[in-house]
Amino acid sequence: MNILVFGKDGQLGRAFQDQLLCAPFQNGNTITFVGRNECDLSNAEQLRDILKVHSPKLIINAAAYTAVDQAESEADLALAINATAPELMAQYAVAQGATLLHFSTDYVFDGSKQGIYQESDTCNPLGIYGKTKEAGERAITQAFANSMDARYAILRTSWVYGEGANFIRTILRLAKERPTLRVIADQYGVPTSANWLAELGLQLVLDGTQLRPLTSGIYNAVPRGETTWYGLASLAVQAAVDSGAVLQVDPNAITPISAAEYPLPAPRPMNSRLSTQKLQFELERLGLVSKLPHWNTPWDEQVIAYVKRLTAS
Repeated sequence: MNILVFGKDGQLGRAFQDQLLCAPFQNGNTITFVGRNECDLSNAEQLRDILKVHSPKLIINAAAYTAVDQAESEADLALAINATAPELMAQYAVAQGATLLHFSTDYVFDGSKQGIYQESDTCNPLGIYGKTKEAGERAITQAFANSMDARYAILRTSWVYGEGANFIRTILRLAKERPTLRVIADQYGVPTSANWLAELGLQLVLDGTQLRPLTSGIYNAVPRGETTWYGLASLAVQAAVDSGAVLQVDPNAITPISAAEYPLPAPRPMNSRLSTQKLQFELERLGLVSKLPHWNTPWDEQVIAYVKRLTAS
C-alpha cells in the first residue's frame, strides 16, 4: 500500500518517520515523506501532482502553518496551507477511496467554556491561525460528506512537543541563561507528545498493510490530565534538575503571571482542555486499547521522560 506523509520536517512529521520506518509498517507498504522542499502546500498544482504521482491509499497530513502570531499578517498563506491543501487531500481521498489522517488544534475554540471541550462544541477561533485550522476541518468534513468507502480522522490536539522547537525546549534554554522566569499561569491545556500522537494516529488508521474501518470524524487527542504553561514550565525545570542539568533557575522560583501581563499579537484560548471520551469509545470499538500501552499515560509522566531524554543527549 502507498502511504504519503506530508510535513516530514516538523515535530509531528519526524515522529511519524520514527514510527513508520520501523516494522511492521515497513513490510508491504511504500512510504513517502514529503517536506517543504518536495511540495509547497500553498501551491495547489504541486500538491495535485504529488498526489497523482504517488497514488496513496493513506494520506497523513502532519503539515500545518503553525506560526500563530505571524499568521495575523500572513492570513492568505496560512489559509492555503491549513485549509485549501487539506481540502485538496480530502477531495483526492474521496475520489480514490483512500483514508486521510489530519491534525487540528485546540485553537479552533475561543477558550471561554468553563468545562472540558467536546468535539461537538461550537468552534469560535480567536485568531487567524485558529480560523484557518477550523476552515480546514470544515473543508475535510464537507468533502467526505457523501463518501461511501473513503474515510478520514481529524485529531484535535494541543501543546505539542517533540523533535524541534517547542515550549519545553525554550523554557529549558532560558533556565540555563536567566536566574528568573515569568510564565503564564491562567491558560489551561494538555501537553501532547508528538511521538504519542503519531503512534495513536497510526494505530487508528492502519493495521500493518490494511486500512482500519474507522468511524470518520473529528476526535480530540490529548493525554490524561491538564495543566497551565506555568505548571508545565515548573515540571520541566524540576525534571531537568533531577536529571543532572545545571540551571540558573530554581524550580520553585518561577513566577506565575497572567496572560494579560504577557501580550502577544494573536490571542490564545484561556481554556484548551479537551475531552477524549469519543476517541476512547472508537479505540475500544476497534479493539485498540490493548495495542496502545501508552494511551493512558498522563501528560506529566510523558513530559518527565521527554526532559530526561533531552538532558541526557
